[in-house]
This record gives sequence, structure tokens and C-alpha cells, in this order.
Amino acid sequence: MNPHIKIKDLSETTSSAYLDWLKTKDAVGEFPDLVEMRDTEVFADAGKIVELPADLLDLFEAPPEVDGKVWNAPMQVNAPQGIIYSKKAYADAGVTELPKTYDEFIEIQEKLKATGISPIVVGGKDIFHMGFWVNKFLIDAVYAEDPDWNSKRTAQQASFTEDKVVRAMTDFKDLFQKYVDKGWLSTGDNQTASILVSGKAAQLYSGTWMFTQIAEADPNFEFGFYAVPDREGKINVIGLPSPAGWSISTEASQDADKVEAIKEFIRFFFEPENYSNYLASINAIPSTKAEVTYETSEQMQVALDLIADPTVNKSLAINNWWGDNLIPPQFRNWYYKLLQELVVKDGDVADYMKQADTEYDNQVKANAM
Repeated sequence: MNPHIKIKDLSETTSSAYLDWLKTKDAVGEFPDLVEMRDTEVFADAGKIVELPADLLDLFEAPPEVDGKVWNAPMQVNAPQGIIYSKKAYADAGVTELPKTYDEFIEIQEKLKATGISPIVVGGKDIFHMGFWVNKFLIDAVYAEDPDWNSKRTAQQASFTEDKVVRAMTDFKDLFQKYVDKGWLSTGDNQTASILVSGKAAQLYSGTWMFTQIAEADPNFEFGFYAVPDREGKINVIGLPSPAGWSISTEASQDADKVEAIKEFIRFFFEPENYSNYLASINAIPSTKAEVTYETSEQMQVALDLIADPTVNKSLAINNWWGDNLIPPQFRNWYYKLLQELVVKDGDVADYMKQADTEYDNQVKANAM
């Protein structure tokens, strides 16, 4: 379709170590000309990427800015995560209503457990997967009320040892010890759909991108989706935009032909006819001004309704904030691994949160050097 544009090298990796992979590419002189950027501020501060060309800005509704500049062509808006559940498993356990509070959600876990099925499958072998549950509890306890908590933690005005954080991580630990399938630490994210549809587990906590994978694993599998409420019955979900998407490398920006080719690709990618195919393939929410529609499933409609509902609080995961709320880039994975250890070793939550404070401060200092 664009024979005048030639792609010399196409690189891909898993999201489990994306930052490390990109840093390695940079170290060996192979930083991509066009890159799907996630850690925008890290690479913008390092001078590795440039601002999105001004003539592309009009494509998007409200692209997030870092330091007053737009660095990305956002591929989608962050979508809610929640419980993907087997309708059969719920029926077999006598569950007839979805939970209105977190305590009711736990009651459902007890009913499922009593039938002999593993209530929840978790792909803990992939460290990024841990973030789904970790951030559910962090958003409920921290970010729903204080979106600037990260900046306070960086300034040592907030602490992981605060009662609300300790309670949240205690809930996380209890959930994993009582209701998560015992093989979670050796289960890959890419195994979770097959475990769910096979009937070995009743539920998976994940995002909308899983809907297609589940339907492909078993087209006849009947499943639902809902956001897990907090203890007061409030619904808090991931749903704010964050600076991520297609970015142009500083090196590529020096070559006018490359820039023109990249701009052509970005325009092509976001043409409604093409963009709708991308969105449908991963059940994503569009970021463009132009209206883009695609046939949505029952489950995806729930996610779209959550985004549209003004009573639902929208937030971000711990590592998706930016500006003053940006956390040290290596902290996310360290923290998720700490929480894995907390569960496996049945550790004292307060003690583990002290470790989190110490590591956070050390990483802040190391990044300031």
C-alpha cells in the first residue's frame, strides 16, 4: 500500500521487561526510529525521543502532556480492568447477583471455593500481570482519594506503612493465600485464558484485551465482566489517559525522509477503517477525535459503560502516573516481586511495607545522581 516506504527492522518483545529491553537496544545503538513508548518521561528526559510533530496533534482528543509537551501518538485510552468470570462456575456456586461491595465479592469466592474449583487464576510468572491485582487495591486505598500520592511518597511526605496501604496489601495477601490458584507463581499470563475456559478456575482479573483471547480459546465459553467494588461499594477503575503510544526517536527526527515516512504510517494507523481493526483486536478504547466504532461484545460494553459513567472514579496504575507523580522506573517490578514474596513467605505486611519505603527512597536517590 505504501511501496515507497521500506522497513529495515521490526523488533518486538514482551511487556514483562519492556523498559530493560529498550534500554539494551539503546546501549547497542539499535534504538528504534519509531517506538511504542511506555516509559515516556524516562526517554524524554534522556533526550532519546522528540515531541510529536505538530501536524499530527489534531488527530487526538486530548493527548497527555509531559513538561507541557506531547511526546506520543496515543494508541488507545487506558481501559478498565476487572473480573472476567465463568457464567457456568457462578451458576454452579449459586451466585445469582454480582457483588455490590468487596465483602460481597469475598462471599462469592467462598461459594466458588466450596464447589471445588480454584476461584481465581493469576499469571504470576509474568511480573507485569501482578500489577492487575496490586493496582486494584492501591487505587481503592490510595489513588481514588489522592492522585498525587506518588509525589508525596517521593518527597517522603507519604509512606507505604500508612494504615490504608497496609490494609490494602493485607487484603491483597489474604486474597492470594485463600482464593488464588496454587500454581499462580509458575503460571504465565498467556496460560490464563485456557485455564479459565477449561473450567480449572472460575475467574481472571485482567483487562479488556483478554476478551478476544478467551473467545478464541473457546468460542462457546460464556463469560461476564465487572469491576470489583471497594468496601464502601464505590467503583474505582483504571481509565485516565497516560503518556504512551507511538514516539519518534531523536536520531530519526534528523532525517527528513524518515520523519515523513513515520508521519505517513501514523496517519495510516489512525485512519478509522484501519484503527477500528486494531481496537477490535484488543478491545481497546479509541484516543482519536474522529469517531471510530467497531462491533463490541457484551463484556466490552460493560467496560465502555464504566468509562462513560461519571460516578465511577477513574485512576491509573502506580507506574502510569507522570510528572511529579512519576515513580523510579525500576520500582514497579521490584515492588511486585516484593509482594509475591510477601504471599509466599506469609510475611508481616507492615515489615514488608517498611522495605518498600527504604527501596523507594534508595531508587529516588540513585536516579537523582
